[in-house]
Amino acid sequence: MKILLFLVKGFETMEFSPFVDVMGWAKNDYGVDVTVVTCGFTRQVLSTFNIPVIVSKIFDEININDYDALAIPGGFEEFGFYEDAYDERFLSLIREFNAKNKIIATICVAALPLGKSGILNGRKATTYHLDGGKRQNQLKEFHVNVINEPIVVDRNVITSYCPETAPGVAFKLLELLTSMELMENVKQAMGFK
Repeated sequence: MKILLFLVKGFETMEFSPFVDVMGWAKNDYGVDVTVVTCGFTRQVLSTFNIPVIVSKIFDEININDYDALAIPGGFEEFGFYEDAYDERFLSLIREFNAKNKIIATICVAALPLGKSGILNGRKATTYHLDGGKRQNQLKEFHVNVINEPIVVDRNVITSYCPETAPGVAFKLLELLTSMELMENVKQAMGFK
């Protein structure tokens, strides 16, 4: 199994690392055949708070058929998150993953490009819930049935409402790719209750 972990400019490192760690534990300690491939529009992607991350692949090197899931961390507007997140190439990639019924896992405001892409039209999802619900109201503008819960799953799409949910989203992705039992084993091994 392969997960495409797409990093757009201004992504949050706390929302990026759980995908790497949870899948890493599953592979290393439980022999799960899962690989996380990082990707961005450029070889080096600057995260929120200006931490540079070198990705394995750039956008033009992706073949969607090589991947079973797409994982997207959220980020900060002040660090350019929406410049890349709303790029038509990225929105098209999201539509392709959805059209092939592949799992799409997002954390926090990473649900907004899904909304903008049109794949959440009439579906349940969530996004950042604090700051007066500003981001949830934006998601509603894309005709999404916004649910104010930490993690919302609607068919092949996982969304969540803040950085605190990041490990939960990664565990849910592992569960959907493997099994509840395996996910629970990894979760317990990592010290989560």
